[in-house]
Amino acid sequence: MLCNACPFECLVDRSIQTGRCRATADIEVAQAQLHYWEEPPISGNQGSGTIFFTHCNLACKFCQNYDISQEGYGHKVSAERLEEIILELQDRGAHNINLVTPTQYSLQLIPILEKVKPKLKIPIVWNSNAYEKVETLRRLEDLVDIYLPDLKYFSDELARKYSSAPNYFHFATRAITEMKRQTRQNVYDDQGVMKKGLIIRHLVLPGQIDDSQKILLWIKQNLGTETQISLMAQYYPTYRAWELEGMNRRLRPSEYEAIRQYFIELGFKQGYCQELSAASEDFTPDFEGRGV
Repeated sequence: MLCNACPFECLVDRSIQTGRCRATADIEVAQAQLHYWEEPPISGNQGSGTIFFTHCNLACKFCQNYDISQEGYGHKVSAERLEEIILELQDRGAHNINLVTPTQYSLQLIPILEKVKPKLKIPIVWNSNAYEKVETLRRLEDLVDIYLPDLKYFSDELARKYSSAPNYFHFATRAITEMKRQTRQNVYDDQGVMKKGLIIRHLVLPGQIDDSQKILLWIKQNLGTETQISLMAQYYPTYRAWELEGMNRRLRPSEYEAIRQYFIELGFKQGYCQELSAASEDFTPDFEGRGV
C-alpha cells in the first residue's frame, strides 16, 4: 500500500521504506494510560484513555514529546493487541479513547476502529496536529466522535521554519472545517464530559501574538464564536528550540494575557485557558519504561 494519508503524500510502500513521518507499516505505541491533564471535558474525573503513537508527520523543533515524535521511542503493536488495549482502557473506567498523534497511522487505524467501535460505550478522540487530508478524515466519519486538533500557525513562514510543514494553515483549516462538519455541535453528559464534538487547541508561542490573533479571527469568521477553544500557555524551550530565534524562553505573562483578552474581545463563548505554571516538564508524560 502506497501511503497518501497526509498532505505530504509520500507515496512510499511503508513495508519497505519509511515516509516523511519516519513510520513503517507497523503501528508503534509509546504509552497507553489514563491521562488526567487534558481539557476538563476530555479528562473528566476518571481520566482519558490515552494512547500515544510513535512518530509524527511534522518535525516541530520545540516538540515537548520529541522522544516519541522525533526520536522514535515506542513499541510495535499488532492490530489485535491495539484493540485489546482500547478495550482494557474502557474497562479501567476511561471517559474516552484518546488517540494522540494518530495521523501517520490513519490508514492502518481505520479497519481497527471499524472492528472495535461496536464494542465501545465511550467516544473515540482524534487528537492531532491538524496537518491532515480531508479525504482521509472523511473515512473516519462515524468512527471518531471527538476531534481535538491543534491549529498551530497562520504564517506559512513559521510553519515551515518551526515544523517543516509547508502550507500548514491551508491544510489544517480545511481539515478542521471537515471535523466541524462531522461533529456539528458539542454534546456532553450530565457530568460535563464530552461525548461528541470539537475543541480546537492553540499553543501561544513567544513573540507570535500577531499570528495567534489571526488564528482566533479565522476561527470566529469561519466556525463561529460558539467554537470551543483551548488556549495553551505550556510552551517551554526544549528539544531543538534553541535553533529558533526568540524561542529559547518561556511565554511572558503579558503575551498570554494579550491573546486571552483578544479571545474575549472577539466574543468567544466557550474556552479554556491554562495557567502559566503549565509550562513545565512536570506535565509532560514520561515515556521511559512504560509498556503497552
